[in-house]
Amino acid sequence: MRIDKFLKVSRIIKRRTVAQDACDGGRIEVNGREAKPSKDVKPGDIVSVRFGNESVRFKIISTPDVAGKADASELYEVLND
Repeated sequence: MRIDKFLKVSRIIKRRTVAQDACDGGRIEVNGREAKPSKDVKPGDIVSVRFGNESVRFKIISTPDVAGKADASELYEVLND
């Protein structure tokens, strides 16, 4: 699954175009490397998202094509460093 689509499906970022802009702006990293919107992600990947001065790191648990609002938080696990 593409990183921009995963961010939308998991509801970390509300819209796919915003996720694409975040990738293009260098605010998304997958396994320590900047990611383009088309970067494929799989379970086990570590993703870092910067929101202004804040940063969130999480591990991808699953990558379904669609997920309900109630299931969205089960797609990833937030990592506390």
